[in-house]
Amino acid sequence: MALPGIEREAVTRWLAERGVPAPVEFSLVSGGRSNLTYRVTGADGEVRALRRPPTGGVLSTAHDMSREWRFISALHGTDVPVPTPLAYCEDTEVTGATFYVMDFVDGTVLADRDSTAGFSLDARARAGTATVECMSALHNLDPDAVGLGDVARRDGYLQRQLRRWQKQVHASGAPDLALLDEVHDALAANVPEQTTGIVHGDFRPGNLSYGADGEVLAVFDWELATLGEPLADLGWLIATWEEPGDDYAPVTPGPTAEPGFPSRDDLIARYAELTGRDLSDLPFYVAFQRWRSCCITAGVRARYEAGHMGDDGYDVGERADAEQRQAELAWRAVKDLRLR
Repeated sequence: MALPGIEREAVTRWLAERGVPAPVEFSLVSGGRSNLTYRVTGADGEVRALRRPPTGGVLSTAHDMSREWRFISALHGTDVPVPTPLAYCEDTEVTGATFYVMDFVDGTVLADRDSTAGFSLDARARAGTATVECMSALHNLDPDAVGLGDVARRDGYLQRQLRRWQKQVHASGAPDLALLDEVHDALAANVPEQTTGIVHGDFRPGNLSYGADGEVLAVFDWELATLGEPLADLGWLIATWEEPGDDYAPVTPGPTAEPGFPSRDDLIARYAELTGRDLSDLPFYVAFQRWRSCCITAGVRARYEAGHMGDDGYDVGERADAEQRQAELAWRAVKDLRLR
């Protein structure tokens, strides 16, 4: 059976040259909304993971496999847990795009409420705290010390982000962008002073793997990683962190409204304790991340509608409704900040 994005014979030969014995079984891992992730099982029974871009609709500067590869290679062996990198393929003739292979981390990704079913209340509490501790460890790293000092510019991160997502959402073909444009203009006119560190770009429980005790086993999905203001990561985590009784939706579904998880205030306090950063501008970053979420989901929806992504149950109509709600929430957050 054909699997979108995988030329079985060519990839199998490439893997065999790197120690993965044939025959090899491939399967698409559910949940990937941008780059595609496959489970790769060799004849030796060992399981690896393969990452590649979507099969079409790839935008400029997006889906950069060499970037992901560089980040996990640099961070492997630090206090930030990542899968062991195995091999990178820059030859697009193998399967139509660059890709890389890494160890498959056998843990639980806390992508939604159902994913917490096997976790005790203590494990959920630990998972929440471990998440922000792992983020703090990333933000405390010196980019130069781990060989990432030249991976991106060190200034103007927010300005670049605002330009990038504004450009990409318009290039995606997504409709009805007037409200997003209005929020963009308000944010761009009120960018705070920034520092520089390693930014993951999508740091949340749905991109981490956890052990049964709640400890973080690995951080995944480094396609948006760069150098920039670390508070953007914290703003994203807070925007995704749902609490019981919230009257608005998180920017993306997650597990944290279930009993046992720490509150947003708990996360913020622990981050401040571990990093010593000034968090007075955090509300701006939460507003920015709500806007960015709308840009991302609008682009993803446009790619699904164009048939460029695998069929993994993505509900286009449901996501269109969610985008509108998030755009309205982003605008409310901007108004609450009294931005000009």
